[in-house]
Formats: sequence, structure tokens, C-alpha cells
Amino acid sequence: MNKFFRLFVVGLLFLGLTIGVAGKANTARNVIKARADIEGAPGSGISGEALFIQTNDDSILPTVKVIVFVRGLPPNTKHGIHIHENGSCADTTVPFGGAGGHFDPGPFSQSNPDTNHPFHMGDLPNLEANRFGVAILQHQTSRITLSAGPLSVFDANGSAVIVHGNPDQGITGAAGSGVSGGPRIACGVIEAID
Repeated sequence: MNKFFRLFVVGLLFLGLTIGVAGKANTARNVIKARADIEGAPGSGISGEALFIQTNDDSILPTVKVIVFVRGLPPNTKHGIHIHENGSCADTTVPFGGAGGHFDPGPFSQSNPDTNHPFHMGDLPNLEANRFGVAILQHQTSRITLSAGPLSVFDANGSAVIVHGNPDQGITGAAGSGVSGGPRIACGVIEAID
């Protein structure tokens, strides 16, 4: 997969989303966008990006369209992908540990990746890599916002996207059990764009 193909795929996805948003132009108040450049560990060959587009129309809850493109994954595999609570991809005791736990704001938040799963606000469907190791995900969620508020990924410490080495099993397990995807293999800090 070369850079041209990656840009072509992302362009097609963005074009489809833009047409969908344009169809609602009369009712949309504004559109907020963000992105994360996803990178694996040096030498892993994993790279990609996540786009986030929030449309605030006349609905009660704003929704965020999430479009993810990742290449360099093992062929024909599934990978957990989540929004994590800190805007950092720094290595700590684990690779990309600076991202912290899963994004789960609120007075009773539980960011442990396994113990409150799949009820975190940052939960997303699994990435599914094809035979070329390329994964594309399109998902719409009202669990997060790009605008100010209690579910904003742009809180005081920001947020990041983490790709995990294993599939998210969609169940709750013991802390450290890995049911939410296990090891972190790639990360990208979410940043606002114009």
C-alpha cells in the first residue's frame, strides 16, 4: 500500500461524509473537526489517521463521525481501538502508556480498560485488517464530543486514539485481563483542525 492509495481511500471516505453533511447544510449550525496521526512503535510499519467530524444540528445530542484508516497491521486480524483519557503517546511502563486508560469522564468514571468494558465513552468497534493489513473503520457515536462539555475529548489533558494488538472482546473482565484488546501497538493524539 503506498501513500497515494492511502490518500485516495481517505479522500473517498471524506468525500462521502462531506456530501452527507452538505445534504444537511440548511439545518447544521456548525461542524467541528479533529484528527489524530496514528503511529506504531518505530520499525513496526503501522501508520494511519483518525478523522473526527461533529455536526451540531437540531438533534438533542451532537454526534461524532469517526473515520479511521490504519495500514501495516498483520493481515486478516482484528484490533481493539479506543479513545484514551490523555493526549499523550509517551511510553511509560508500557508502550504508549502516557495515553492512560479509556476515556470515561464523569463523577463515577472507571477508566480501567478491562473492568468497565464495553461501557466506556471511548469504546469503538474493532478495526478489521484485510489481507493487505489495511483497516478502515467508519462509526458514528454520541458518547464523545469535540465541543465543550462533559464528554469532550478536549478536556484539560486531551485525549488519544490507541490501537491494540488483539480484538476487543466486548465484555467486562478482571483488571489486566486484556479483554479490551491487550497490548498497545499504535497511538495518535487527537488535535482540533479547522
